[in-house]
Amino acid sequence: MRHEYKHRITYEDYLVVRGRLRLFAGWDSHVGNDGKYVVHSLYFDNYSDQALREKLDGVNRREKFRLRYYNDDTDYIRLEKKSKVNGLCDKQSEAVTKEEAMKICNGGLSFPEVSGRPLLQELYAKMGYRLLRPRVIVDYEREPYVYGPGNVRVTFDSRIRTGLYHNKLFEGEYAGVPTEDCIIMEVKYDAFLPEIMEKAVRVPCRQASAFSKYAACRMYG
Repeated sequence: MRHEYKHRITYEDYLVVRGRLRLFAGWDSHVGNDGKYVVHSLYFDNYSDQALREKLDGVNRREKFRLRYYNDDTDYIRLEKKSKVNGLCDKQSEAVTKEEAMKICNGGLSFPEVSGRPLLQELYAKMGYRLLRPRVIVDYEREPYVYGPGNVRVTFDSRIRTGLYHNKLFEGEYAGVPTEDCIIMEVKYDAFLPEIMEKAVRVPCRQASAFSKYAACRMYG
């Protein structure tokens, strides 16, 4: 379980914090030459919007399922389950093929295909008894920094966009709808946040918020 805090910051805040981080933190190993990558996610919810409502209501124990890939690399797709308990976050992940991902989106995955794969099996079951279905695409640009002590990860997410039709997930340049015109700084760490990192990410008059990219994008569909 990890600590996770989100902050809505201005572009000026971003420049200041990024300048500090570059003195001692490194880029994530998956970034491109510009230090960024694009995240494509497809989130699941049920007919009563349980995941959305639990997020908005601040329910203490909640979970979300999503399919995710990066840039245009559909050879690396993950099914992820993100859980939150007592303010701490946990993420489980399992690799799926593009063909499997499309079957999940279209409800065509069979039990033999999920057998022996715990996370895929759980989603398959919950698509049955909870009626989970693909609900919304969430795309954004991410600039990530990592720092070894405390296993700290600081990311800046911007250019958040959403897709109204989940079957467009793997079609690349679809007509995404811009949502939040802001930068979201996320700070994640294990047991402790080193003092040097705590000072680096400190922004005056900015408090941690419960911002959710999923909830922001659900306003559009």
